[in-house]
Amino acid sequence: MNRLSRTLTAALLLTFATAAPMLATAETAAVQTLQSQAVLTPDSALAMLREGNERFLTDTMIERDFSAQVDATASGQYPHSIVLSCIDSRVPPELVFDQGLGDIFAPRIAGNFVDEEILGSMEFAAAVAGSMAIVVLGHTECGAVKGACDDVKLGNLTQTLAHIRPAVEAVEGFEGERHSKNRAFVSAVAHENVRQTVDNILQQSAVLNELVQDGKLKVVGAMYDVSTGKVTFLEG
Repeated sequence: MNRLSRTLTAALLLTFATAAPMLATAETAAVQTLQSQAVLTPDSALAMLREGNERFLTDTMIERDFSAQVDATASGQYPHSIVLSCIDSRVPPELVFDQGLGDIFAPRIAGNFVDEEILGSMEFAAAVAGSMAIVVLGHTECGAVKGACDDVKLGNLTQTLAHIRPAVEAVEGFEGERHSKNRAFVSAVAHENVRQTVDNILQQSAVLNELVQDGKLKVVGAMYDVSTGKVTFLEG
């Protein structure tokens, strides 16, 4: 980061850190506080997501008092992770990872790719708000991926799907038809799109890359199965 960027980040951090810390009570046990966030590592943040998905799968999700969580998070937020996911209605990240208010940042866009706006949001979440993990969450049966496989053209969606086309083109040596009716091909493209998005985050954001190099952040990919509810981490 240049001197101006470091100065701005430092000012934002100072403002954020001086916000009144939230108090965790029995009613708001799942709410992140300044103190609980401070003792986390990237690995422990990812472990919280893995454990949350296991609770989701086994129907043992934490019972939360959301009214109390609204009060507890009113003065600030200290999320442990950022989950970039698709807009698909079947993949709400707070639910599939069993997280409460104030636990995760959850940017969503069809095809779970990054652009400048999403990268800027992630830079705030990690460099300013202190989140320690980024999960790029793709999913099976993704409509955006299927549209990219078929090179669909439709208004503004055309440009949206253009962000996923590099993943379509990168899948080589694949037997069978390269279109949305081939489920195996769609799955291969969805996985490749997640991998490329992870790489793009690190290549296109010096801020996030520096945090990774310093051991303060991990960026990993994952896939959600819409037929089972299971999240499979691809790395990390």
